Amino acid sequence: MPLSNPSAPAPDDRGQCKTIDLGRKVAAIEGFWQPRVVAEMNDYQFKVVKLEGDFVWHAHADTDETFLVLDGELEIDIRGVPSAAPMLSLRAGQMAVVPKGVEHRPRALGEVKVLLIEPRGVVNTGDGVRTERTAQNDRWI
Repeated sequence: MPLSNPSAPAPDDRGQCKTIDLGRKVAAIEGFWQPRVVAEMNDYQFKVVKLEGDFVWHAHADTDETFLVLDGELEIDIRGVPSAAPMLSLRAGQMAVVPKGVEHRPRALGEVKVLLIEPRGVVNTGDGVRTERTAQNDRWI
């Protein structure tokens, strides 16, 4: 019995079995708040994005969201979690996980480069929120 799934995309089509230069990938992005997929693992996507200024308050009801800062400083305001600090402050090499259902707002102090880890299909502006910053999903770089 074969171990591979013939309908699954080839590993290299999902950014697997290869070295991915995150710095080069994020440098190729034009504009801010436009995440681009660089790899997939199971149903999760790894996305690079450039950020600048304030994002919108939003939440993801069904999934956690991971922010890993590659360069710059990122603040994430948090609402509605009494046990959490009202703001997370991240610098290059630091990461944070925002739990599902928690309302949050990323704020970039200058230009910030981030790796996001979240399930495929997650809308960057949250559940039911559409703004000028809503990015198209599944855009690879």
